[in-house]
Amino acid sequence: MNNLIFLAENAAPGMSLSFTVGWIIIMGVVFYFMAIRPQKKQQKALQALLSTIEAGDSVLTTSGFYGVVIDVMEEVVIVEFGNNKNCRIPMKKAAITEVEKPGTPEKA
Repeated sequence: MNNLIFLAENAAPGMSLSFTVGWIIIMGVVFYFMAIRPQKKQQKALQALLSTIEAGDSVLTTSGFYGVVIDVMEEVVIVEFGNNKNCRIPMKKAAITEVEKPGTPEKA
């Protein structure tokens, strides 16, 4: 017990502050590489996917509906759902999560 008190009294005063700041920086870097960087990478991939959408592509929306793209505008796409040709709904491109080009094999 006396040894711990002796070590605490003789520790350099700036050492504990620099040690704490160092750990905060290390934790910030770890947080960046584990949380922020992968999310930005995923957002870039989604934006690239949405920029390649064209008529005839099969899409999956954020609400879980599968449909076929009929028309593509700048921010809006018209998607046809189901077998009923009268069910065409305009929706934002951001509401699309997956795109499958016609003629490409399905994922296993």
